[in-house]
Amino acid sequence: MPADDAAQLWKLNQRLLTVVMNSCVDTFDELGLETKEFFVLDEVDSCRYPAVLAAKLMLPKASVTMYLRSLVGKGFVQREIDEEDLRRHRLATTERGRQVLDRALDALGAGFSAIMEPLDQRDRDELRRILVTLLEPAET
Repeated sequence: MPADDAAQLWKLNQRLLTVVMNSCVDTFDELGLETKEFFVLDEVDSCRYPAVLAAKLMLPKASVTMYLRSLVGKGFVQREIDEEDLRRHRLATTERGRQVLDRALDALGAGFSAIMEPLDQRDRDELRRILVTLLEPAET
């Protein structure tokens, strides 16, 4: 595939994600959650340390620290002493944080579902298959 075709596909994908995220702005505001905070909160339980979280999200450590400080202040995330290394703090999503995350994910699911309305089930299944295929090498 020519690079310009790949770039166009990337841009279309990014536009689609932006449309879905924009459809959830009111819900996120109601939850007290900024968009970038959502991405951090969504990864906390799989990336328990700030540096690992920053690397996974490809964000500067200082930005992740700022988002975490806000999420801790809102009661969505807690810092715990790592029992294996008392010099380190480990992150954990609080019960309130899980509730907020679940509501945010529900809103994103509804927004994405609305956009996919024109697709029949066969096309949705094919889209899922394609996305999984594309992500498999990146997640190993």
